[in-house]
Parts: sequence; structure tokens; C-alpha cells
Amino acid sequence: MTQRLIHKACLPRFAVWAAFSVLALASCTTANPVEAVARASAKSVVLPIVQQRLPGPQAEAVAVCVIDNASADEIFSLARDVGTRAGSTTVQTVATILQRPNTAQCVLRAGIPGLSGLAG
Repeated sequence: MTQRLIHKACLPRFAVWAAFSVLALASCTTANPVEAVARASAKSVVLPIVQQRLPGPQAEAVAVCVIDNASADEIFSLARDVGTRAGSTTVQTVATILQRPNTAQCVLRAGIPGLSGLAG
């Protein structure tokens, strides 16, 4: 007999939990689902680039600043590199975003002293 992943008696509770989880996650973002997925994918591309120069929590903060200050076109461009090693164009895109005043301010607000060595 095949084992069931979810016991029949638990199915209604599981369905309610799953529906609630989807609604809760959807309410956490003002972006449309496609944009949210693209942003998450882009962040997964940006983070390893930043981690080459900064340790864990600092790299995470800078990656968030980069994503928050990237244009929609840049987000989708970065997201296309998900699952591959970032090429020179991707690294240059991240460097360009890091050089923007709003990105620099975001990095400073995150408690990271400067961008020297990060933006190019």
C-alpha cells in the first residue's frame, strides 16, 4: 500500500493552512507576483557578486540595496543569470547600481562604511 504524504483527516487543516500561507505571503509585497519572483531571482544573482568582497550579513544588506535601487529592466536582466555564474555584464550592472546616490545612501543606512572596492 502506498503511503500518503498527508493523512486524510489532516487534509482540511492542511488546505486552510496552505491557503492562509499564500494569502499572507501575497500581502507582504506590493509588487505583482512576476516582479516578486524576478526580484528574488535577481537577489540570488547579486548576492554572490557582493559576497566576493563582503562577509555574510553585510553582503546581504548590500544585495538588498542593489535590488531596491535597480530599475525593472535591470531586475529582469539580473534575474536571467539565475543558476549561472555571473558574467562581466552582470557584474558591471551591479557596479553601476552601486554607484547611484540612492544605493550609496542605502548602504550607509545599513551601517556599511563605504563602497570602495564594491562598485568596480
